[in-house]
Amino acid sequence: MPTYSRANRAVTYALLTLFSLFFLIPIYVMAVTSFKSLDEVTLDRMWELPSALHLSGYGEALKKLAPNLLNSVYLAVPATVISCLLGSLNGYVFAKWKFRGSDILFVCILFGMFIPYQSILIPLIQFMQAIRLYNTIPGLILVHVIYGIPITTLIFRNFYAGIPTELLESAKIDGAGFFGIYRHIFFPLSMTGFVVVGIWQFTSVWNEFLFAVTLTTQKQQPIMVALQNLSGSQVVHWNVQMAGALLAALPTLLVYVFLSRYFVKGLLAGSIKG
Repeated sequence: MPTYSRANRAVTYALLTLFSLFFLIPIYVMAVTSFKSLDEVTLDRMWELPSALHLSGYGEALKKLAPNLLNSVYLAVPATVISCLLGSLNGYVFAKWKFRGSDILFVCILFGMFIPYQSILIPLIQFMQAIRLYNTIPGLILVHVIYGIPITTLIFRNFYAGIPTELLESAKIDGAGFFGIYRHIFFPLSMTGFVVVGIWQFTSVWNEFLFAVTLTTQKQQPIMVALQNLSGSQVVHWNVQMAGALLAALPTLLVYVFLSRYFVKGLLAGSIKG
């Protein structure tokens, strides 16, 4: 039996290693291409390592993408923070302060997750123009916060459902009100929920393309739109393109590297169950 377990484990690790290598193939091609000079970038030499570490691609990409990189920071950070706070308050209400019709309202909010972006683009653009937020970063933040409310509400509602209601009843007896109970009991207990929702929202907002390309023009566009424009029209500088792609992916990669432990912990704690 122990021999079978070791063999089974070895096969599992071998398969996982094989799948991981297969998944990392595009990353390898991007990385080696980004460190090549333009003369070395050819289709028949795409698997070869660069003859030397050429950083000109990164310098060129950073020079062109720096303003849009800042736009993405100005967009993703406040959109993530506001989405987390609103989702937390909504989840708190739907989990512990139910009222008549709250279940129907909760289902209606969840329905927002299934509305395709493309179906609301025209009225959304007209609305943003009417409130003078079209082609602005705050306007893009508003759109992402509204579109993030269903998923953030769902995650926090399920997270708070696992907290004993007796805590809320005890706090009520002690004289605590709606915001007092949230501030002193639920908010401190929901740090793992905030990490899960924060990673989810930050990644979604950072990588989003459709709203960014339709609601903003060049100066306000985030990095994902600028990355697409980096390709040019006559000659594609693939080393610059690949370096730009890696720079654009770096913030979300760092978020997962430093917070993945808390992300898994939050998932295991039941943040998205039910």
